[in-house]
Amino acid sequence: MPISDELRKANQDLWERMVSHPFVRELGDGSLPLEKFKRYFLQDYLFLGALAKVLGQAVSKAPSLEAAQPLSPFLHTILNAEEDLFFRAFHELGVPPAEYRSAEPLPTGEAMANFLVATAYDGSFQDIATALLVTEWTYFDWATRLAQAEARPRHRMYQEWIEIHAAAELGAFVEAMKRIVDAIPARDQPQAKRVFRTALRYEVLFWEMAYHGEQWPQAGL
Repeated sequence: MPISDELRKANQDLWERMVSHPFVRELGDGSLPLEKFKRYFLQDYLFLGALAKVLGQAVSKAPSLEAAQPLSPFLHTILNAEEDLFFRAFHELGVPPAEYRSAEPLPTGEAMANFLVATAYDGSFQDIATALLVTEWTYFDWATRLAQAEARPRHRMYQEWIEIHAAAELGAFVEAMKRIVDAIPARDQPQAKRVFRTALRYEVLFWEMAYHGEQWPQAGL
């Protein structure tokens, strides 16, 4: 069994919690309260900066041009997502520019971003690929499941979010990251296991943050 599949199987409990979270189920059937999606979307918008840094480091640490090739179009998409998608979505969601420009990351969002950036700067190319595999494979999985189930939420943004993450382009990126992870030598696999599980834990917690809400401690802390 390829290493990537072994990692997923070893963490199947967390994986299913992520891809079948109530946030995902309600997104698919259209019952997700708009306020929860807005909270998630704001945090995901803030997360873009960290993801761009991770991808940039991945390109710089790639052992060859061939290895870096699948990262370039994905980084281009991230760098252009703000104007192409997020600004339009914020308008549809009723989030004024002053709100998203002044938004701050919630504790889980900040912790997840810090973990991924630290992995990118301190870890190897394979570490970065392992983290990116988790962040994108989980999204491709839940979105593909909803698309195959013919989910048709009435809110246009919900439907578009499903379609974006079930797209063949994301699937191709996932396959590229899987190839890198599957080539990790035995001596480095314990580190891959740690990165994979930690990233997956944060993906679950990101949904929890969006679905249940989260705040920093108040004055004095």
